[in-house]
Amino acid sequence: MGRPSSMREALPGIARFTRHFAPYLAAHRGLIAGAMGALLAQAAFRLLEPWPLKFIFDHIIGAEGKSDRFEFELLSSLDDTMFLTVVAIALVIITSFRAMSGYYATIGFALIGNRVLTRLREHLFRHLQTISLGFHDRARGGDLVVRMIGDIGMVKEVAVTAILPMFGNILILAGMLVVMFWLNWQLALAALATTPLLWLLTMKRSQAIQKVARRNRKREGAMAATASESLGAIKTVQALSLGNSFADAFASANNKSLKEGVQAKRLAAGLERLVDVLIAISTALVLWFGARIVMANELTPGELLVFIFYLRRAYRPMRDFAKYTARLAKASAAGERVLELLEQEPGVQERPDAIIAPDFKGDVAFHQVTYGYEDGRAVLHDIDLALTSGERVAITGPSGSGKSTLASLLLRLYDPQQGTVTIDGTDICHFTLESLRSRIAIVLQDSLLFATTVRDNITAGIPGISEEQIESAARLANAHDFIARLPEGYDTQIGERGVTLSNGQRQRIAIARAAIRQSPILILDEPTTGLDRTNEREVAVALERLAAGRTTFLITHRPEMAERADRVVFIRHGRIAAQGTHQSLMASNADYTCLFGQAPDGDLEQLRKDAHAVTG
Repeated sequence: MGRPSSMREALPGIARFTRHFAPYLAAHRGLIAGAMGALLAQAAFRLLEPWPLKFIFDHIIGAEGKSDRFEFELLSSLDDTMFLTVVAIALVIITSFRAMSGYYATIGFALIGNRVLTRLREHLFRHLQTISLGFHDRARGGDLVVRMIGDIGMVKEVAVTAILPMFGNILILAGMLVVMFWLNWQLALAALATTPLLWLLTMKRSQAIQKVARRNRKREGAMAATASESLGAIKTVQALSLGNSFADAFASANNKSLKEGVQAKRLAAGLERLVDVLIAISTALVLWFGARIVMANELTPGELLVFIFYLRRAYRPMRDFAKYTARLAKASAAGERVLELLEQEPGVQERPDAIIAPDFKGDVAFHQVTYGYEDGRAVLHDIDLALTSGERVAITGPSGSGKSTLASLLLRLYDPQQGTVTIDGTDICHFTLESLRSRIAIVLQDSLLFATTVRDNITAGIPGISEEQIESAARLANAHDFIARLPEGYDTQIGERGVTLSNGQRQRIAIARAAIRQSPILILDEPTTGLDRTNEREVAVALERLAAGRTTFLITHRPEMAERADRVVFIRHGRIAAQGTHQSLMASNADYTCLFGQAPDGDLEQLRKDAHAVTG
């Protein structure tokens, strides 16, 4: 990524941030107004803070003959003790009000930052649920988590601890410059003599720091992705002895991150020292010229004191910018990574006039459907397929022929590039995504279970499910008996991704999850792959029960499962090559026969008998 050419790009794109933050900020207009008022009050009291010292300085040690344009007759009439008492009290009052207004400004902006960025994080999480599967296929899960948690957290922290103080100091700077030019414009120009050089060095060095920080933030995301990938597949990693390979990759990225972190710190520390030197030069110029002006009776010693106080404060934004440059650069890089996700358009858009899907009868049709994951490379070509309510259709074909894509189009995980998919004669694009998907049950080859209780995995967030319904679904799935033997039954906590259960147990809980929906349309995507014979029989019997009376898409390579379907659709090279019963295709289609090879052995014959016995 190129070097930012302007402050708008460096902090980062204000217009981009505003577009995403504005709706959240609008909800806190009152709080923003109060915080801004407190910030302005803090700036005003900061301007008044040195003036009690000025009066004391001029009253006690001021030389004769030097004019004081701010001399007050009432103060001058007091004796020294009373004068010092009044001025000291004024100093305490001014400092107290400045501290109080600063406190309320800090708290106000902290509340705004936390509330806005907390809502933004929630929005980002919801947004990630809607981004196309193509994006998620390319993205790395660990990196997305870092963006959602770490990057937004960094933006929030820096907004409160760095940007807010700098903004307040800029307001104070504006007021101080006005007073400095009012006091003595020649001295004010001398004070600002080093400002162009200071600004040039600060911008140049901060760009270098931001470039390093952007690389470092990207590398940290890659490290998180490597860690997430290896820990998420720890069984495979250990089985294949890949631990050292992942550890070496992580260590390499970690060492590079360390070097870049040190480099950014070195650049920031160097910038701070440069700022200190230039501030010292400006102070020396003001002292030299200011003392001469005082001796010429054009300025009182107290006014010179105010001038120097303002000078030290006036350079505070520059010093803070140098101090926080590394953090601002990291926040900038983090903000850019967050905006990249927020600006990802969902691959499947819900229409503004979408309606809640009604209870389906179960008639499904694909009309001239064509779809490809990449432009010019279609996976499905001109698919015409109709299923009547309650029909069980097996979708078979070689790997990569588009079988699972067909099911994904029905769920609107993707939208066809040509053609339409209808349910009960209505284009599914007319339904809201949530209502459409809630009316379709699905059992996948590797059904994911969540790190919660067995009960919650079966209900999958569906409210109002009774214990009787949960147990009935588990019995239908042949899962009740093994669930009852778990330490806490249906309240047993399952490990992440269901790793504490066997493949067969996970699949039967997934079947119970599908059964609880009581949906008229069912998708079974290779539901028995990877199971041993015993578990395969248990799952197959459960699937027979589940599919009864439902319009069923059965994606399978198993001949015994295709044999039990009402119809088999054979897909080859993304096109429907043949349709018919399993027996008719075995007799008439050489490609289909070749796909399944020889006839099922005795174990699979027994599987068919078991299924018939249970389902009648």
